[in-house]
Amino acid sequence: MGMQSVAVACGALTLCLALTTATNPGFVVRITQAGLDYAQEQAIATLEKKLAQLKLPDISGDSRVLRVGKVHYELSRLRLRDFHLPYSRITPISNKGLQVSISNAFAELDGDWRVKFLFIRDHGSFDLKVENIYIKILLRLGSDTSGKPTISTPDCSAHISKVRVLFSGKLGWLYNLFHSVIERRLRKILEDKVCDKVAMSVYNELQTYIRTLPVTARIDDKIGIDYSLVAPPRATAQSLDADLKGEFYSLAHRSPVPFSPLPLAFPSDHERMVYFGASSYFFNTAGIAYREAGALVFEITEAMIPKDVEFKLNTSVFSAFIPQLEEKYPNMPMKFRVSTPTAPFLTIGEGGISFQPIVDVQAYAILPNSSLAPLFLLSLTGNVSAVINVRSGRIVGSLDVGRIRLSLKDSAVGTFQVRMMQSLINILTSSTLLPRLNARLDEGFPLPLLDRIQLSNILVRFHQNFLLLGADVRFQRRG
Repeated sequence: MGMQSVAVACGALTLCLALTTATNPGFVVRITQAGLDYAQEQAIATLEKKLAQLKLPDISGDSRVLRVGKVHYELSRLRLRDFHLPYSRITPISNKGLQVSISNAFAELDGDWRVKFLFIRDHGSFDLKVENIYIKILLRLGSDTSGKPTISTPDCSAHISKVRVLFSGKLGWLYNLFHSVIERRLRKILEDKVCDKVAMSVYNELQTYIRTLPVTARIDDKIGIDYSLVAPPRATAQSLDADLKGEFYSLAHRSPVPFSPLPLAFPSDHERMVYFGASSYFFNTAGIAYREAGALVFEITEAMIPKDVEFKLNTSVFSAFIPQLEEKYPNMPMKFRVSTPTAPFLTIGEGGISFQPIVDVQAYAILPNSSLAPLFLLSLTGNVSAVINVRSGRIVGSLDVGRIRLSLKDSAVGTFQVRMMQSLINILTSSTLLPRLNARLDEGFPLPLLDRIQLSNILVRFHQNFLLLGADVRFQRRG
């Protein structure tokens, strides 16, 4: 019984560790205080316009005025002329969300009044100035079942310190005798309406906008990237962080990745508005996905070799190293089929990105009837480094290949010294294979960006196990 309990405990511990590992993100987005401040500027500009569109109800009631008696009043056609939010601050609050504080806001409105007391009736207009408006909003961030971000306003408070009403007309003086009653009512209405409009704007505008963050990004007809949230966005004292799955996958068939992402030791950089942490897991799942989709298979024919490269891909050229070729397949065109027996696995360190891919090169002779005769199978390996940048919201790059090492895996034309082919393989790699790979990498892979966001002032740094990209942000308004 004791051994059974130990086994259960070990199993539970293993499960907990597995679950903990599974929650590590493959990709991290961090919005710094500078980024939050910029986002707040854009949001406040929108909120100002929305508040200026507030519809205020008509007000009526009775009030007793000294030496006059009961007065019935009506305020109608209340029109907001403007609503200004000159000072605001957004603050990330750990484990809660984002707090937006607006101070010294002010508004102006006008309307019509009617009054009746005893047998007297009159009407006129009024102007209202609302000053020292303070608004505090808590924004709570979460995620739905699809991994998209959500936002809500669990708390909003508005306080108006000063309301001044100026009535005009023959009996305007009468209104001025009990203006405090009207000011209290208008203050309460405005405070409630402001928070109602804030909640509505967050739901209709902000919620809609943040859901433009792509959960999946389709790269081409074979590959996509999973950018779903693995946990709700979390606020820290200086930033807002979002942990994303960060995983490439085959559109035809998605299979589990045979390894898990490692924790990212994100630096405390705050020079840019936003930072992206792309882990080695993120890049290595790309290799798996492309290999599963059959996208890491290339064919090289003579037609693909640039004309300025004086090289013919035929048996006559290779017979200098393999005499048997001229006997079996005299002066026949050849084709190379390049593939990867395993997905390439890269490492990221402070020195950059590097990996040592293993590539199989199967050589064929193209017979007169267009069928293929297998000749030999080479294994190629070598040091490959990558240069990374960001362009138009996409991660772009290029590869540089060091010295290539060859070995013979199989041959249908007898044994031969593969080292004699070194220069020919170098030519084929540099003139055909590498340009094709770099052309694809130059197209890039999309970063997880909200709609109408442009990046500038790009920063690229390498850290242990991940690539750090920093940028400033600009929002493009419509129209």
